[in-house]
Amino acid sequence: MAPELLLVFQTRYEECTSMLKGIAHFHRLHSPRRLFLDDQARSEADTKWLRSRKWDGAISRHTTPALVRACAEMGVPLVDLNDSEPFDGVPKIRPDNVGIGHMGAEHFIERGYSHFAFCGFSNAGWAQERRDGFVEGLQLAGRTCEIFEVSYPGDLNPYWDAEQTTALVAWLEALPKPIGVMACNDLRALQIMAATHSAGLVVPDDVAVLGVNNETIRCELSNPPLSSVAPNAFRSGYEAAQLLEELLQGNRPKTLVRRIDALGVVLRHSTDVLAIQDRPTASALGYIRDHAHKGITVADVMKHAFASRSQLEKKFRRHIGRSPQAEIRRVQVAKIRQLLAETDFPLKRIAELTGFEYIEYMSVVFKRLVGESPGAYRQKVQRRFKD
Repeated sequence: MAPELLLVFQTRYEECTSMLKGIAHFHRLHSPRRLFLDDQARSEADTKWLRSRKWDGAISRHTTPALVRACAEMGVPLVDLNDSEPFDGVPKIRPDNVGIGHMGAEHFIERGYSHFAFCGFSNAGWAQERRDGFVEGLQLAGRTCEIFEVSYPGDLNPYWDAEQTTALVAWLEALPKPIGVMACNDLRALQIMAATHSAGLVVPDDVAVLGVNNETIRCELSNPPLSSVAPNAFRSGYEAAQLLEELLQGNRPKTLVRRIDALGVVLRHSTDVLAIQDRPTASALGYIRDHAHKGITVADVMKHAFASRSQLEKKFRRHIGRSPQAEIRRVQVAKIRQLLAETDFPLKRIAELTGFEYIEYMSVVFKRLVGESPGAYRQKVQRRFKD
């Protein structure tokens, strides 16, 4: 009989679902096992439940001291996927949090920002690693940043959340503008967004906000939608399954902690702007950002910016190095990329959502700017998420 493996995951979390897909993918390719999903993570606290069955191995995203002790006493090899400090002797798969911080710094630098800030939790190791990576990435480019941290109580509640809005308003009002702010995770980023609204600041024009974890529903419910660094949860699950297989074969890993590179920044409206001091140009860019998907023309932008075509061309060339028409196409293509990566919409629907009347013309524009057809790009992105 094939070994039975216990998977301790709360499937209400998007990250957990991606990890489980990675585990399933490994076993389909290499070693079919009987997999039992504890989808409410009862095993993390209820050791009686855990001991009610004989397990050959376990992978846990919700690892606790009680779970570690029980597995050790039962002789069950355990791989830990929780992004926390490692338990003695327990192999762990974690995101490269310092690398995530670097990605955030590079994202804002590439968008032309001169002012930067980080908002996190002072009592969470993973948040501090992301902060350190962000600071280090900025220092390598000769930049500095402001930091605002509080102690995270471990569970979100409305009272604490409201407290954060009040504290963040005062902090944000004192910062220079425009500014790029990276949060330690998407939850913290949404608190920043709420505070900007309370302070009368505009996202992303005054404050651009970047989260981490790319919790799609949380990011899309935000107003405007939240840009976020996406960890490679699928890869983490795949490597956890591979690591547990090594343990079942009697092999000890050379290192107990493996770090997994993030996929990159998933761009949404909260950072989809360039830091431009010239207000008419910034206004025109904001208009393009919000309306390019409707198939607008340069004439529409001229009316909004109260500028002639020649004035608009000169300002755009000076500040962003491309024409208004090129910027419209850039925003449209960025939206096409997102829809190809995140949905299974047919090309006709994607053309409708990005302001193109004809699929053929959309495909021509996309290939000219990206270097490959929409279909080829979608296949590449889907493979990337499984690598």
